[in-house]
Amino acid sequence: MTSLASTIVAEIKPTSHSSIPAKVGLALVLAALADWLFYGPRIGLSLTLFAIAMACVSVLFNHAALDLRRAMISGAIFVAGLAPAVEELNMLSFLILIMALAIALLVATNPDATELTERARALRNFFLLGPFRFFLDALQVFNMSAFTRGIALWLMPAALSTVFVALFAAANPVIEQWVSLLNPKIILEYISIPRVLFWTMMLTLVWPFIHVRWRRKTIVTTDVADGPVPPPLPPMVSAEFLGPSTILRSLILFNLLFAAQSILDGIYLWGHVALPDNMTYATYAHRGAYPLIVTALLAAAFVLVAMRPGGPAEKSKVIRPLVYLWVGQNVLLVASSILRLDLYVGIYMLTYWRIAAFIWMGLVALGLILIVARIALDRSNRWLVGANLIALTIVLYSVSLVNFDAFIADYNVAHSREASGNGVQIDINYLLTLGPQALPAIDKAILLRPGTPESCLVSRRDRLVEQQRQDLAWRSWGFRNWRLQRRLNAQAKDRTSGQSAG
Repeated sequence: MTSLASTIVAEIKPTSHSSIPAKVGLALVLAALADWLFYGPRIGLSLTLFAIAMACVSVLFNHAALDLRRAMISGAIFVAGLAPAVEELNMLSFLILIMALAIALLVATNPDATELTERARALRNFFLLGPFRFFLDALQVFNMSAFTRGIALWLMPAALSTVFVALFAAANPVIEQWVSLLNPKIILEYISIPRVLFWTMMLTLVWPFIHVRWRRKTIVTTDVADGPVPPPLPPMVSAEFLGPSTILRSLILFNLLFAAQSILDGIYLWGHVALPDNMTYATYAHRGAYPLIVTALLAAAFVLVAMRPGGPAEKSKVIRPLVYLWVGQNVLLVASSILRLDLYVGIYMLTYWRIAAFIWMGLVALGLILIVARIALDRSNRWLVGANLIALTIVLYSVSLVNFDAFIADYNVAHSREASGNGVQIDINYLLTLGPQALPAIDKAILLRPGTPESCLVSRRDRLVEQQRQDLAWRSWGFRNWRLQRRLNAQAKDRTSGQSAG
């Protein structure tokens, strides 16, 4: 007889053998408790009470995996995490409480994770994958393999399609009108969509604490080579959930949805066709800029997961063209977002946040193109991350050399109603907040405004001049400040020459 050592890697084991129906029932009870505690009133001590209730339910279903020592350590971690939230609930104390819950659960139910890297990896998987397991695990309530397989095949396409439709409705008033026609008023009178979404979110958040599953390495040593082989444990993600069939269905639905949005943009945004009643181009342009970027980011995340190296869909001759088509539509979507923002800036002027949005949209478009390059060139995700980091470094370095204060001020004055006859009036107050670099534009704006400038405006301008003078001291000297002073001196000389000639 020979000794055979084999390693079963990256499998996930449930730490409790409690029935799925009971767990789903308790998860619904916790969601109802969260509804009573959180929905409407301001959150404070209610979060602490809910955390305690969730911890008790987690102990109820996972007590078989506990021993006294680990239970005491995890209990101490949990109590320590509660203290800041009891003292004052803010963003920091909330994050501390969430981390304390997760770490306490890890210590109590995953004794195999002893190294720091193993624990960090387990927590990463817990936060990234845990909320997505509820619907897949809940399907085990039904003992109908064909029915559950069909749901698994369509679950992700339908769910993500709903998310994309919601984002398109937020970005496009025309689609919003269409969606409103699909919602029967009778049903909406009895069903609160925000409340349903709240319950769904709470179920996905509490489920990982009830049905605990950790990613583990198990070494199995078999002394008899011909002995029976134990059945494999269930995979981390159902084969149907991210299999080629599901991905193919998803890409077909997504391409159709994105094509509808692109056609509408082509008609109204690029083609300048008259919009429906009670709708302006400013409204159409402004609403779509940011939701469409979120849509593109979600699309990029899906492509990275679906076309992961070595995955079943990476070499598919049917899926790859659909991925290229969909990424191309996303690039077109980003281009539409940039055009929308440009139209909005043309009416309501330029700000720092709008410049940042332009830069961010360009990076998103480049990231999508790099994803296509990774798939086409058969590169790794490490190559993709490196390429994006290089692009980000180049952009940040270039941005550091641009004088945005002067650029924003000059643009807003040149495109104001006083200077061009279009757009909005000059916002002198905003120009003054840009600092000394806006002084040349401020002087132009003062000349464009009729009448004598107000004394308050003059005093605020003088403070900027004084600040500029202080910036020219050798300790605070900068080449940009020196160039600004030359520009101011040239403007002053031109004004003096003009007055002398007059």
